[in-house]
Amino acid sequence: MRAVGRDTESGLRQLLDEWDPIGVADEARDEYDCMLAPLPHRLRRGADETEISDFLRFELEDHFGLDPRLSDPERMAARLTSWWAATG
Repeated sequence: MRAVGRDTESGLRQLLDEWDPIGVADEARDEYDCMLAPLPHRLRRGADETEISDFLRFELEDHFGLDPRLSDPERMAARLTSWWAATG
């Protein structure tokens, strides 16, 4: 099982900040840190796009109080799983 190092965390933070479903990444650099541990954990277990999308959807609704349809968690899940596979 692949360890999550500083480079992986940095790359994941960059992707989440680029996605920026709340629109505050420029002001609050740690806004999405709540996903920095759960996402790699799921990806290490081999989670597919559907599982990642479900997680993102839940976070958007439950944690941030947002309508997930406005942030396209499916596209972000595809981006995350592709990134994870490429960082090998």
